[in-house]
Amino acid sequence: MNFANFPYHLVIIGLLVFIFLIVIIRNIKIVPQAHAFVIERLGAFHATWGTGLHLKVPFIDRISKKVSLKEQVVDFPPQPVITRDNVTMQIDTVVYFEITDPKLYTYGVERPLSAIENLTATTLRNIIGDLELDSTLTSRDTINDKIRIILDEATDAWGIKVIRVELKNILPPREIQDAMEKQMKAERERRARILDAEGEKRSQILVAEGMKESAILKADAVREQKIREAAGEAEAILTVQKANADAIRMLNEAAPSDPVVALKSLEAFAKAADGKATKIIVPSDIQNMAGYVTSLKALWSDDKSNKE
Repeated sequence: MNFANFPYHLVIIGLLVFIFLIVIIRNIKIVPQAHAFVIERLGAFHATWGTGLHLKVPFIDRISKKVSLKEQVVDFPPQPVITRDNVTMQIDTVVYFEITDPKLYTYGVERPLSAIENLTATTLRNIIGDLELDSTLTSRDTINDKIRIILDEATDAWGIKVIRVELKNILPPREIQDAMEKQMKAERERRARILDAEGEKRSQILVAEGMKESAILKADAVREQKIREAAGEAEAILTVQKANADAIRMLNEAAPSDPVVALKSLEAFAKAADGKATKIIVPSDIQNMAGYVTSLKALWSDDKSNKE
């Protein structure tokens, strides 16, 4: 085989092209969504790549840091703090933050998470040191806001924005917890007694209202009965008065010489009255008329005897 005519230059060119393609392909970078790449050129900051396709210059550019722009959550271990009334407790915090400037996050501080943890611990101690135990247990929102404001201002230079801070657990000493449990038990018992007293009071009020309504109904019934009785008596009186009027009219129409008619008028009056005439005052004219009729009746009886 004759190697003198073998095209070595083509092989070398092909090899160089292959190596070039490999280098180009290896330096094509795709930045995913919600991420950023910090690029250094010859050891100095060059650019920040956002989402998309990018080409890195071989052997000159390098990716210094890959940064996630999504909101991140860091749960720090419990920190010992002392309240204003000298009570030592353990408090662990949860910090929610996001990176707003990848360049500052890369070059602003060494180990950013450690820096945030230490800053959170010192800030928490300063805030809790101005509060008493009861205020610490009941002022979580206030403490959270104060820590967030301080951390947000301090981390601006690191390209970090602190979104919120939460106190995850507040653990007082065991003896304090026992005292608090006794206090809570006493408070629950007090509330139970208050509820029982309010229930008894309400029950008595309902009973009293029931008795009041019953008495009112009874009084209404008595009043209605009296009204009906009075109406009946009034109707009876009207009947008697009508009988009086009819008797007077008949007596006035009867002639004095006709004792029979007068007598019949009185009998009609007595029948209409039906025993109720004693309930009213008989007018004097009726009484005089009755006496007159009685005299006529006596004369009529004597005249009848004489005729017989």
